[in-house]
Amino acid sequence: MTFLIIFLCIVLTAVVLVQLGKVTEIARTIRGEADAQEDLNTRQGFIGMVFMVLFMIFCLGSAWYYKNWMLGYGPHESASEHGGVLDSMFNITLGFTYVVFVLTHIALFWYAWKYRGRRGRKALFMPHDTKLELVWTAIPAIVMCFLVVNGLMAWNEVMGDDGDEDIEIEATAQQFSWTIRYPGQDGKLGEKDYKSITGLNALGQVWTDTKNLDDFNADKIVLPVGKKVRVRITAKDVLHNFDLPHFRVKMDAIPGLPTYFYFTPKITTKDYRKNLADYPEYQAPDPNSPDKKLWETFNFDLACAELCGSGHYAMKKIVEIVTEEEYEKWLTTQNSTYFTSGVRFSDEDPYKNDLFDNEDKAQAAAFKTTFESTLLSEEDKTIILDKVEFAFAKSELTPLSRYQINHLAAELKRNPNVQIELAGHTDNVGSDENNLTFSESRANVVYNMLLQKGIDADRMRAVGYGDRQPIGDNDTDAGRQKNRRTEARIIAQ
Repeated sequence: MTFLIIFLCIVLTAVVLVQLGKVTEIARTIRGEADAQEDLNTRQGFIGMVFMVLFMIFCLGSAWYYKNWMLGYGPHESASEHGGVLDSMFNITLGFTYVVFVLTHIALFWYAWKYRGRRGRKALFMPHDTKLELVWTAIPAIVMCFLVVNGLMAWNEVMGDDGDEDIEIEATAQQFSWTIRYPGQDGKLGEKDYKSITGLNALGQVWTDTKNLDDFNADKIVLPVGKKVRVRITAKDVLHNFDLPHFRVKMDAIPGLPTYFYFTPKITTKDYRKNLADYPEYQAPDPNSPDKKLWETFNFDLACAELCGSGHYAMKKIVEIVTEEEYEKWLTTQNSTYFTSGVRFSDEDPYKNDLFDNEDKAQAAAFKTTFESTLLSEEDKTIILDKVEFAFAKSELTPLSRYQINHLAAELKRNPNVQIELAGHTDNVGSDENNLTFSESRANVVYNMLLQKGIDADRMRAVGYGDRQPIGDNDTDAGRQKNRRTEARIIAQ
């Protein structure tokens, strides 16, 4: 029904316009073509003057009304130190262009009124005027030169790569999300290579570059106030754009061409919210949280300023500016690096056969605690060497097994009166005789390694028990894996 009414209105409007046209033609015939044309010129000139006034009022009024929301004034002054330079450049450019806009707008409609067609008036043709051409060429050229030089100075101030940044982070765009990578304790981001991208290595980090090992990904951008930040910007698929409007940061993310930007936050998120509380437009309740006002739920945002696809709206990420103490505290909560949580000990890990110093120390400390508690135990004197493993169906230790054997040797040296039995066990797959021989062979491998570490032979014995002492269900894979083990039993202390 609504569509029908709209359609009828359009038809009636068209009919009225046609009829007005016919009336005009009849009036021209009755009054004469010249009089009718002069009346038309006067009417159109007057309408143009009215439009000029209304349009100027609209432009000025809307600019003033939306200046706090769209032009970066009021509560939305720049939240970064360099933003004032860009805002100043914008204001200067806006001043020049707005003066030109107003003058040309007035001249356009004023001339249409003042020099409208009248009987007896002749047009003055000016095919060439050198002075006039020089004026309207020189003035724009001088203004443009000033604006370009001013822009270059601002660009050099903002983008000056002096290498003294306090923090460097990386933002990698893809449809439709951002991956934010932080450096670890070394303060440096590791190298990347697109050829290294796999299912486990989404960014293509080069794991042989040790700077990558402590890098971590964050679900939001957290930065300390007053610290200079360098953002390394990349893209994995199409053109994106890294846009932090409150900080006056905006840079394309281009596949295959890394870009960057510097900025220094000068106000925390909490303080920015307090400033917003002074403006009535932020006293309204938040539609998503009716129990809170807009200023209370405000957050700085990272957005993509390119229309990168149907999921473009999802390219939003929270940016939180905090004090330096809060930033350091936040860093301590980011204890899981991408390497350790997803790549460590996988086939893509170039260090999978070795432990890092911190891992070795942690394993040694845990083993020492277990060894000492076993010494104090009055019943169970058995230590399962859970890190001692063998190659499949072989009596050959895996590379990582050497670390726990080293830890056992260290504890035996620390406790010279302790004597142990190295017990080998298997699951029930295979014959009893083979399992017994196999378990004894593995126990002897550990025994010989301890001998090489300086443990006296009279303090140890190696025994194979085959599948006679299971601790798991041999009917399941998990149970059989538990049964395939090597133990150190304290037989004297």
